[in-house]
Amino acid sequence: MKPLSEQIKKRPVIGWALFLATAAVVFLLGMLASSIMQRRAEATFAYTPQVKYDQFEPRNEVWGQNFPREYQSFMQTRDTSLRTKYNGSATIDMLEVDPRLVVLWAGYGFSKDYNQARGHQYAVKDIWNTLRTGGPTSERKSPMPNTCWTCKSPDVPRLMNEVGIAEFYSGSWDTKGHQIVNAIGCADCHDSQTMNLRISRPALIEAFNRQGKDISQASHQEMRSLVCAQCHVEYYFDKHRPGSEEVPYLTFPWDNGMSAEAMESYYDAKDFSDWTHQLSKAPMLKAQHPGYEIYLTGTHASRGVSCADCHMPYISEGGQKFTSHHIVSPLKNVSNSCQVCHREETEHLVRDVYERQDRIIENRNTLEELLVHAHVEAKKAWDLGATEQQMQDVLLDIRHAQWRWDYAAASHGGSFHSPVETGRVIATGIDLAQEARLKLARLLASLGYNEQVPYPDISTKAKAQQYIGLNMEQLEAEKSEFLKTLLPQWLATAREREAGYPVQTPN
Repeated sequence: MKPLSEQIKKRPVIGWALFLATAAVVFLLGMLASSIMQRRAEATFAYTPQVKYDQFEPRNEVWGQNFPREYQSFMQTRDTSLRTKYNGSATIDMLEVDPRLVVLWAGYGFSKDYNQARGHQYAVKDIWNTLRTGGPTSERKSPMPNTCWTCKSPDVPRLMNEVGIAEFYSGSWDTKGHQIVNAIGCADCHDSQTMNLRISRPALIEAFNRQGKDISQASHQEMRSLVCAQCHVEYYFDKHRPGSEEVPYLTFPWDNGMSAEAMESYYDAKDFSDWTHQLSKAPMLKAQHPGYEIYLTGTHASRGVSCADCHMPYISEGGQKFTSHHIVSPLKNVSNSCQVCHREETEHLVRDVYERQDRIIENRNTLEELLVHAHVEAKKAWDLGATEQQMQDVLLDIRHAQWRWDYAAASHGGSFHSPVETGRVIATGIDLAQEARLKLARLLASLGYNEQVPYPDISTKAKAQQYIGLNMEQLEAEKSEFLKTLLPQWLATAREREAGYPVQTPN
């Protein structure tokens, strides 16, 4: 074979071809090197601090100057367009969708108003607008305590640091309204100096301490769920805490364990109830949102998958891989959440989610219907002269059955996070509700009533609220007055206070 130099002399076109090919390769390598250097530069300078602030800076836009990518994705929680088969981020009047809820919560604030929660951006606005917090004025107090603010804003850890934990919890909801105006955000979960995940709400730390666990030893992956567990958990207001008597002190009922039965036994031992049911007079428990507890019983938790892995997946932009702070249902972004681990097509994965939800909700609806009957039948027994001794076991069954229903319903995603455990809890609730109705049937017969107790017309939210005697016109008028008069004063006070917050440019 002739040397390449001789071939080029005989056929110059070969030389030109080699030259052009080499030039192209060099050009492409240069472009690749330039891209790598550019991405490295982006990675190096992406977090160069623009401003300085302390740990209790509540304004997310200030943190966002140093972390623009995270902040921009966080601002997407304003989007309320996602409407999945069951909820999503859209505003949904759950009492309108299911008027039976009004009867289940008769005598409790949720019978007045219960809207599906929107994104974190709306946490403060939604608590302003809900009828559950009432329509306070300078003379009229809110029916809810300040403790209800705890999970709504980074102003909370700031204020707890300023006045103390017990003092923060004390007083009615309206007394600290002028202090809490910023939406859930950065300071709730991050250390301002290191950006490490941190726990800013004392109730979670206190709950682990009572179990003999040191939460400061949690791994980073565990923290990606624990920062969510500050709020997405079951809790109650303990007014008998030593040293803070009569203060509605936020407490997690985990001392006996985190299962529905363990928390139920905790409440029973303390003789605690959230309210007395208006119809049945049962001492009721209102489940809050035990998402973390149910998540721990599911297959994702057992495999080390955190809340953030699915609800705040990693995304890439330029040379940066970062956690999306658009906290939303994984169904919004299946490719970055589910398909990181699962290889099935999107339609298949979404169908699996809905099938699990369908099966759970079918049985949950059965339990819900049984509970409405039980409350109405218990009221009939009282009307016929039943004694407290005769009703004692019935009311305990109703309490335990509805606790299980609410535990499953309020967990927000429990039918997917842990369908086996959620289904089990609902099944035990059905057994208890049926047992309560059997006891009521025997009691009613002994009282001379052998007919079927009429089921009320609660086909709409308005009819259900009228049935339990709510004056919705008055409640809405009081709320409207609050929004027009007191709320603007809160906002003006907050703007004046925040104008004096120091924010410095690094040297």
